[in-house]
Amino acid sequence: MDIAVNLVEAYLNANGYLTMTEFEVQRRLPDGTYETATDVDIVAVRLPGQIYQGDPHDSVDCELLLVEDPVLELSDGLVDVILGEVKEGKAEFNPGLKRHEVLHSVLRRIEWLYPAGLHDVLADVADRGLSEVPTHGGASVRTRLVAFGRSRESDLHTVSVGHIVETMVDYLHRFEAVLRPANYKDPAPALLNLLVKAGFDISR
Repeated sequence: MDIAVNLVEAYLNANGYLTMTEFEVQRRLPDGTYETATDVDIVAVRLPGQIYQGDPHDSVDCELLLVEDPVLELSDGLVDVILGEVKEGKAEFNPGLKRHEVLHSVLRRIEWLYPAGLHDVLADVADRGLSEVPTHGGASVRTRLVAFGRSRESDLHTVSVGHIVETMVDYLHRFEAVLRPANYKDPAPALLNLLVKAGFDISR
């Protein structure tokens, strides 16, 4: 797996997202054959609720284990759906990500989240990279395009890889007691964890 995608996935998982990577979209050609239209680097879904490093059950200091990154702009009652483009260089979108067949193929997998259907959601995401509509139980579902890569700042549609590294290192320091026994099999978080355990000071 591409190391940058691996890093982004680890960051999103740490913040409570369920993820799929390298989501391939096939399209039919006029002659009846098929080809890969594009692949979506990462698809992530986060359900409402607070995320803790470690089980907070019966723990008097569980609030200290709360994972919260303000850059993700989460709120109570919000389902957050990210369709992400991951770059090792500048954070930018592949134009193919906004194509109807690409958005439709991906969002059909989680269509249950959209009780009113996908038509308006697809139009809004294609037009401005963002949709927010009601979902089940009085919550709302926000669907957005996000470019992960080199960027001076992070916002609703851009998350800097530098920010991700800093955040992951902060988590590894802050939750050291909880994460010490964790076995990281993926290369990006495993390397960061090794550097932190070895005492390296990782900064810009």
